[in-house]
Amino acid sequence: MKLFTSVHDVPSIKQFVNDALALKENPFAYQDLGKNKTLGLVFMNPSLRTRLSTQKAALNLGMNVMVMNMDKEGWALETQDGVVMNGTTVEHIREAAAVMGQYCDILGLRSFPKLNNREEDYSEDFFNKFVKYCAVPVVSLESATRHPLQSFADIITIHETWTKKPDGRKPKVVLAWAPHVKALPQAVPNSFAEWMCKAQEEGMIDFTIAQPEGYELSDDFTSGANIQYNLEEALSGADYVYVKNWSSYKEYGKVLTYPDGWMMNNEKLKFTNDAKVMHCLPVRRDLELSSEILDGPNSLVIHEAGNRLWAAQAVIKAMLEQLK
Repeated sequence: MKLFTSVHDVPSIKQFVNDALALKENPFAYQDLGKNKTLGLVFMNPSLRTRLSTQKAALNLGMNVMVMNMDKEGWALETQDGVVMNGTTVEHIREAAAVMGQYCDILGLRSFPKLNNREEDYSEDFFNKFVKYCAVPVVSLESATRHPLQSFADIITIHETWTKKPDGRKPKVVLAWAPHVKALPQAVPNSFAEWMCKAQEEGMIDFTIAQPEGYELSDDFTSGANIQYNLEEALSGADYVYVKNWSSYKEYGKVLTYPDGWMMNNEKLKFTNDAKVMHCLPVRRDLELSSEILDGPNSLVIHEAGNRLWAAQAVIKAMLEQLK
């Protein structure tokens, strides 16, 4: 594995999940793989779980780790070619990424969308140029359109906590839109939907998306999902509910009007099969998700965050094996 940006970089979700869970059982078994190797983590935007889990994963594998918060510590980067750099940018991505590749064996990059221009964001221009010029394996720590490490941890959590049923029934997983005070990217729900659709193809789950009208995600990420516009109907028989806000894709980056009743609480859990509730964090309590759920027995958010470590470690291990 030389690139990890989406579920399409994973031949088999089932096998990759098993690899991560094996590392969870024996975290330090492959420290020789990372000996004298360096992971560089490059953040254009803030991070808590992604930074700490990926850094810890690399240390478990015996690697050195360097962290660069470009938004605070680096030069302002130019990404366009053929421009005279007589403005606010100081360094071109061609040189910046190439230099990072000189210092590191593997690089991780986080870069959020601007939510102003859909075509620009969905082209992944910045991320793709970074991959091109750094010339070493790259792990996506979240891009404009996807957050694959989060989604990998999510499917690990579902697989790990699901008790097989005598009738062979697969878990029903619902991605449920939730309110927020500002426009958020589609990266997490895009990625979650994409991974769940692939997991559904592999016979692991049944997948439904519930959202108000106007909040449909791009068809590129939702092929095979059951799309619902009534939350209570979508929740019927659900075993897992993944709560997440996102702004409109069609009216790009906008927060549209929506009916009341989209925040998950214990009353709505009554429609489910005593569902476990997930969220990528950070979460705005009693806006996106009720405190009674977050503090109650149905919440998986901390367990899910813990699995971010094993998701990252499985990805980095696969990359290190290619470097041997």
